[in-house]
Amino acid sequence: MITSLRNTKVKLIRDVMSNRRRRTQEKLFFIEGVHAITAAYDHSWDVQHLITCPDTVQTDWAREIIERTPIENRIEVNDYVQNALSERSSPSELMALVVQREDDPARIPIVDNVLVLLLDRPHSPGNIGSVIRSADALGAHAVIITGHAADPYDPKAVRASMGSLFALPVVRIQEHAQLEAWITQTRETLGALQIVATSAHAGEAVYEHDLTGPTVLAIGNEARGISSYFESLCDHFVRIPMSSEVATSFNASVAASILMYEASRQRA
Repeated sequence: MITSLRNTKVKLIRDVMSNRRRRTQEKLFFIEGVHAITAAYDHSWDVQHLITCPDTVQTDWAREIIERTPIENRIEVNDYVQNALSERSSPSELMALVVQREDDPARIPIVDNVLVLLLDRPHSPGNIGSVIRSADALGAHAVIITGHAADPYDPKAVRASMGSLFALPVVRIQEHAQLEAWITQTRETLGALQIVATSAHAGEAVYEHDLTGPTVLAIGNEARGISSYFESLCDHFVRIPMSSEVATSFNASVAASILMYEASRQRA
């Protein structure tokens, strides 16, 4: 049992939690709690280390997860180390380090009515997690994150996704050429793919535009909006009608949820 924060494995866990560069180098990320851990196991993610404290394991859920984990992938710690690692006021029974999945556009399913949410340089990890959760709930097939963006494997993003990160392909594409190649290939495969973004100046309301076909919904950066590059890629712009004279825009995660809800409504 590990009892010291100076232990090599504990140092790795803490570095992965706090340091994006270390997460990238190790291809690992930290999760904690029932939603995230259950989703990681149910969707067959590679759990490299399951962190347990025998003194605090009390539920059948935790015991079952431990039994499903090979002994060589388990790390036992005492309650002092468990409390130091947890990001919660009351630590979860289980925590884990999970292997990140490849940022490969081939993970995005190409189905007849594919619906993909594209986030252009999102700044907030919490917003990314919230959007992933909404995308999963509203029937999107994938989330693409482009440009210099926050990390979808940041603990804040993972926590905000409430397990949906494990159920939905989330792919980071930094190179324009790679994104354009995916768009071209998808259009060739399906015969069509529209890219739709929001604009306060658009003449067409979101509910007036047909979102039932293959669609990419593009959402801009929280502060700067969508970039000129993505404006040049977009086929259509729609507005989200607003009644306030004070509020002129929505939070990025709210705007994304509204667009995905409308697409889901039309498809239903």
